[in-house]
Amino acid sequence: MELSRILTQALAELIAPTTAAIALAAIGLNLHFGFTGLLNMGQAGFMLLGAYGFGIATISGAPFWLALLISLAAGALFALILGAPTLQLRGDYLAIVTISAAEIIRMLGRATVFQEWTGGAAGLTGGSFKATFQELSFLPAPPERGAFGPLEYVFTGSDSWWTRLFAWAVVLVAVLFVWLLTRSPWGRVLKGIREDEDAVRALGKNVFAYKMQALVLGGMCGSLAGMLYVLPRSVAPDAMGRSLTFFAWTVLLLGGAATLFGPVLGSMLFYAVYMLLRAGMREGLEGVVSATMVEQIGGLLVGVTLMLLVIFRPQGILGNKKELAFDAR
Repeated sequence: MELSRILTQALAELIAPTTAAIALAAIGLNLHFGFTGLLNMGQAGFMLLGAYGFGIATISGAPFWLALLISLAAGALFALILGAPTLQLRGDYLAIVTISAAEIIRMLGRATVFQEWTGGAAGLTGGSFKATFQELSFLPAPPERGAFGPLEYVFTGSDSWWTRLFAWAVVLVAVLFVWLLTRSPWGRVLKGIREDEDAVRALGKNVFAYKMQALVLGGMCGSLAGMLYVLPRSVAPDAMGRSLTFFAWTVLLLGGAATLFGPVLGSMLFYAVYMLLRAGMREGLEGVVSATMVEQIGGLLVGVTLMLLVIFRPQGILGNKKELAFDAR
């Protein structure tokens, strides 16, 4: 009976809003790293800005679609500010700058000076900004429930089919958008920059402008992912820190960088297995380790998985090893 419940929880993670949000964040990273060769280690910063942009705008009275645009604009503006002085950097240096920038955003979110808007360390409660999203639902109102196989959720609210439908619809639109972009001449220039930016520059292309465009588009994907991430929960700065960036990187490398469906497949597999491990440890190690220790062990396993992927399977499940920037250099 316990095994059945654990498997049901793992199955539920395949279509969870969080899984969709991290898939979208990984799609943004794919534009940065997979197609352009930019080593962005601060995607959580874009996600947090997108979540704050949506939450603060909604609380201030903005309708849902305006709040969504503000969320996207926050990610674009952050990319412009971050990219202008740093896109001349390469490899490790860019990674250090981006992870530091994401930490600055997190600490600003926690700062008491902005507490009136951000809620400080406590963040923004979910009930304060979700109403406009829930009002868009065309599904029956609660307390009616619906089931799909062993999975059962209320139709509207935080834990709902509506949240899942919307989140995965956004992911599918993003996949289509990336497919169109990467098949275009613009996308081929990005791949050229990833392989040898000096050669692309010699052909008369403005490498800095293309990098900036990729950073902005990937950052907007990240900010939209942040909005999706907080739809079933509150906006908490400490919940969107370095660990979330590493989760997104693990998802990208698991599915395959520079592939279309790699981030989606990676996210679904990662969160299903992650839930299976955590739920299994809670049941199997009950009374031996605390719930906090289970989370810490889960984080340790994510780190080990990321290391093993980079060492033994850098191309991921769907990827081509020759496509990877760090393998080509």
